[in-house]
Amino acid sequence: MSLTKWMSLVRRASLLGSTALLAAGLASAQSSPTPSRTSSAGFSSSNDPTQVQMAESVAPAGLAALPSAPEPAASGASQDSGRGWKHEVASKYALEFGGGFDAPTDKNYITWGGQFTVGGGVNFSKRFALLAEYQLIDDKLPGALIAETGASGGHAHIWSLTLDPVVSLFPKSSNDIYVTGGGGFYRKVTSFTDPEEEEYCSYYYCGIATVNTVVGHFSSNQGGFNIGGGYQHRLGGMYQDSKTKLFAEVRYVDVLTPAVTTQPNGLGTTTVAAGTKVIPISVGVRF
Repeated sequence: MSLTKWMSLVRRASLLGSTALLAAGLASAQSSPTPSRTSSAGFSSSNDPTQVQMAESVAPAGLAALPSAPEPAASGASQDSGRGWKHEVASKYALEFGGGFDAPTDKNYITWGGQFTVGGGVNFSKRFALLAEYQLIDDKLPGALIAETGASGGHAHIWSLTLDPVVSLFPKSSNDIYVTGGGGFYRKVTSFTDPEEEEYCSYYYCGIATVNTVVGHFSSNQGGFNIGGGYQHRLGGMYQDSKTKLFAEVRYVDVLTPAVTTQPNGLGTTTVAAGTKVIPISVGVRF
């Protein structure tokens, strides 16, 4: 073979080898995986489905499934928790204790005396409460009425059970004015007394004492009503809403008693006009 032909074959072989190497390089570049990129947040992203499945198994719901920082509690909630459920329950209920004296509107059938009141109920709001009240009035009888019977003394007892709303006019003030009134059941017992001697004994000796003994009486059961108002002063409190209030009030009480003409227990004939009207004046405390 001539030298010219041999050189031509060598050139062809070199060209074919270079072409084969270039094709192999291109095929290798296309089949290799795409390198991962790292984001600015430090997480790597990749198109590899194996890596995507692994990420989903760790956090199935994505970033939304990761725990978040607790939100700060509202300032109002912390203040309410300081009061507690006992404070809330206690603020719903009301109690009152009071007493004083009462004056008659007609001194022909009843005179001055004393009285006391206890009550309890519900505070529907700072402005409105509803109380059930028990009141006992102990009054003397006028001398002319006692003389009709021939007795030497006497008294009238009036006790009642009434339902009375209380409406505060200035509920946010520590010094408040309120109006009240209501009605219910009243019982009046009129008694006449004479002094009698009775024996009594103590730990060391026995003796004789003179006491006023009931020698005749009459009674009646009926309805009645009252209306009035007063002043009350709230006593401080940790949250400036103390329920404790001192009060002073006056009411007009009208007991619907029937007219009476009787001889109580054989005493002299006694006549009493219908209706008993008194004006109790009280001081006390409410909770």
